[in-house]
Amino acid sequence: MSMFKPSILTIALATAGISSFASHAQEEQPTAKNDVEVIEVKGFRGSVVESINTKRFSSEVVESISAEDIGKLPDSSIAESIARLPGLTAQRLDGRASRVSVRGFSENESATTFNGREQVSIGDNRGVEFDLYPSEIMSGVTVYKTPNASLDAEGIAGVIDMQTVKPLSKGERVIMFNGQLEQTGFDKLNPDGDDQGFRGTVSYIDQFADDTIGVAFAYNTMSSPNQEKRWNSWGYPDYSISENKVRDDTTVGPYNPILGGAKPFVRSSTLERDSAMLVIEAAPTDRLNMTFDALYVDFSDEKILRGIEVPFAWGQGTIDPSSAVVDAESGFITSAVTQGQRVVVRNDYEERNAELTQFGFNTKYDISDDWSVEFDASRSEVERQIWSIESYSGTGRGDSRGVAEDIGYVFDGGNTGAQFSHELDYSDYGLIQLGGPLSWGASKALNLKYGLIDEDNNDISGYKDQAQDGFINAPEINDELSTLKLAASKVLDNEYISKINFGMSYRDREKSKKSEGYFMTLSGFSVDNPGMVSVPEQYRLGSASLDFIGMGDMIAYDTNALVNDGYYDLLQESLNDPKHLTRSWTVQEKVTAFFVQADINAELGSIPVTGNVGVRYVKTEQSSQGYEASSVNGLVQAIPTDVSHDYSHILPSLNLSFAIDEDQTIRFGAAKTISRARLDEMHASLETSFSSVQPDDSGNYWTVSGGNPKLEPKEATGFDLSYENYFDAEGYFSAAFFYKDITQWIFDDNYTVDLSGKPNPATGEVPPVDQQTGTRSSKVNGGGGDLWGYELALTLPFNIFHSSLDGFGIIASHTGVEQDIQDQKGNEYELPGLSDQIDSLTVYFERSGFQARTSMRKRSDFKGDIYGAGFETTQVDIKGETIWDAQVGYDFGEGGVESLDGLSVTFQVQNITEEPFVSLQGDSDLQVRDYQDYGRTFLLGFSYKL
Repeated sequence: MSMFKPSILTIALATAGISSFASHAQEEQPTAKNDVEVIEVKGFRGSVVESINTKRFSSEVVESISAEDIGKLPDSSIAESIARLPGLTAQRLDGRASRVSVRGFSENESATTFNGREQVSIGDNRGVEFDLYPSEIMSGVTVYKTPNASLDAEGIAGVIDMQTVKPLSKGERVIMFNGQLEQTGFDKLNPDGDDQGFRGTVSYIDQFADDTIGVAFAYNTMSSPNQEKRWNSWGYPDYSISENKVRDDTTVGPYNPILGGAKPFVRSSTLERDSAMLVIEAAPTDRLNMTFDALYVDFSDEKILRGIEVPFAWGQGTIDPSSAVVDAESGFITSAVTQGQRVVVRNDYEERNAELTQFGFNTKYDISDDWSVEFDASRSEVERQIWSIESYSGTGRGDSRGVAEDIGYVFDGGNTGAQFSHELDYSDYGLIQLGGPLSWGASKALNLKYGLIDEDNNDISGYKDQAQDGFINAPEINDELSTLKLAASKVLDNEYISKINFGMSYRDREKSKKSEGYFMTLSGFSVDNPGMVSVPEQYRLGSASLDFIGMGDMIAYDTNALVNDGYYDLLQESLNDPKHLTRSWTVQEKVTAFFVQADINAELGSIPVTGNVGVRYVKTEQSSQGYEASSVNGLVQAIPTDVSHDYSHILPSLNLSFAIDEDQTIRFGAAKTISRARLDEMHASLETSFSSVQPDDSGNYWTVSGGNPKLEPKEATGFDLSYENYFDAEGYFSAAFFYKDITQWIFDDNYTVDLSGKPNPATGEVPPVDQQTGTRSSKVNGGGGDLWGYELALTLPFNIFHSSLDGFGIIASHTGVEQDIQDQKGNEYELPGLSDQIDSLTVYFERSGFQARTSMRKRSDFKGDIYGAGFETTQVDIKGETIWDAQVGYDFGEGGVESLDGLSVTFQVQNITEEPFVSLQGDSDLQVRDYQDYGRTFLLGFSYKL
């Protein structure tokens, strides 16, 4: 790759829209050859240079990562690479960087595009989980921190654009093979788990018909293991030691937080992903360019989880008050013993399967030297299914049968959770048998199925609520998106505006979710045969160790095989629980946009000024279909719902670059931006209930909760000011300040609604006039405030100090973010995803074929979304983390070994310091919700380029 120090004319040309600036500028400036400094850089340093040039010659404030070849992005995950960019960071899911935050905003406030087109997502909302996308088939990622009017996506935080290679711009045939072997730092935590995996990629790029047709194809396959030791708590209720009771209406205190219960486990996961990418590019004339691209991803994440669910203060045991030890500073009970407690031994299995297809076509035609037109169309779709099985076992059925024991816990003072003491051997297949050891089956439909109750819910068997031997969560997602764009541009010849761009775009999106759950009951269970069942020999897998929480070994068996072979009968939970209907919905969005943008090319005195100014008009028509569900006599009744809403926005934007000299630039950006509401908050599904006995605190007899299909986007007016100094072809320094004035944020609210004429679901009769109002709970627009911050970034090659240091360098950034946000009632509010400090550091060396680098990314505490019960999105407090990775490699061709030219090898260690993921649930750091220890990951790889 040849790079040079551009002149001011080149800067003007590049900021007008030329991305591959080097070759074009050389063609345009043949008289400037004596001023060109040619530097040959490849590998990681070449990617750094290309990323710097993308930032330098962009009209907007951007960050980017690039790959020298397909399969050679600097990290094994797109999210890991993005998370090292200034102002960006990532949240880990099951040990993998997946959700990306930009400048303090969560993934739901940024848009993600693929070759400039908005993307569907496998989650319940808009935020993209990047582990779906293989880094091995991407050529680069650009993050737009300031928008322009022609950018076809909306996000307050910014837009993240993933790009595939353009085969005609490559200019040569490339055939490449990449492979990696993967090893987890932990040995197998489950006997049927994986601790070894592999990744492989083959890619082909070529040009035909006198370089008028180009083809790029890449196929990637991956089987990536992941191990985890997890502490997970139910919660921490207030407990009165003197009254020996959890806080309720009868207690007086004083109170101390105590462990309510815990669900620790060991997890073994294998992420399998097959991906194929195809790009066909045709340029039959100098004026016409056509590109077709396609992406297919088949994604499967299998999880095996084993652990013991331990009720404590919320259990049927009795706490020994004399055993309680209270932390003097926080008042938290750090140690206690419960007597006569039974536990649930869990063997769980989960599959998360997704299939993504994406097709796009783009054509650009230069009608003349001044006029050009563009047409773009795409279609993307993703389907996701989850099958999550919980299998229960214990010493006896229900709360009062089987062997109980005394269980103690001790918190060690860190964020690691508790250690338990116990008496029983949970690896004894004679003691621990299949069946529900606690009375969790409080379902009228389930009790009636097995004759455990009568129609009036009276226990007639002695086994009421005791027929649940497991549970299956089975939510499904389907997301479809079609896009169309028509645009034109006209080159102008004046002192201020170099080009006018204008056009329109249309997006049609439909996302649906279906929620369902199933009670599992042993197939032989009845009132006459209510006992537990020993695990059949053919399904036994030995044991799994829970020594990390002090519980010793536990039985391990093949839950999925037991279910598939008919050992359990299933009953839909939606028969008696309306939550599945209120979590099932369809949301449609039809977005029509028109834009006009002027590219600026002027001078302010002697200072060249480039950039753009424009405005975008966005019209949105949204609708949602769902259910209004009510529970009547323990069973669910539902009627369909269908609500529509529309709104529009005018979004102006301005980007200016002031070239102080050939190396220094000052940028200013201003724009109004929007972020659309989360899809799981704007649906039309509701749960309603009526009580004629007593009104609520607001004086209402109806209760209504669910989505709000009339939610509108959050809005922000943002300003950016930055200074950039490109002191070397491989180095730059930048300092930036950003500010956003936020309005129309989305918060929880309770408000009164008029339900005149609505019949009581239980009787079918309309209540009296004075009982026809309800308390509605949903998300609403309102409130807002300010967010501001700064970014410092430095890429420093050490060869500027001395030639002997050629190949050494550092890449570092620091971001500080502050906020002042209030909800619609004036209460302080903390934005999800916001870490007030983000740091990244990469130290590298690359010379004569040898490559070595170590990288760190750090973020402070933040609020983040995780999957809670029933795979509902839940927000929790997450502790800050510092993650270190390292890589060494050797390129034989660059090292002068001609017989092995094209071959390179690498060795990586991820999460060197074994940084855990920690979330809290309370006021004290001792009240740990999750402590997830993933260990290290080792990867040994090769790349061979023909």
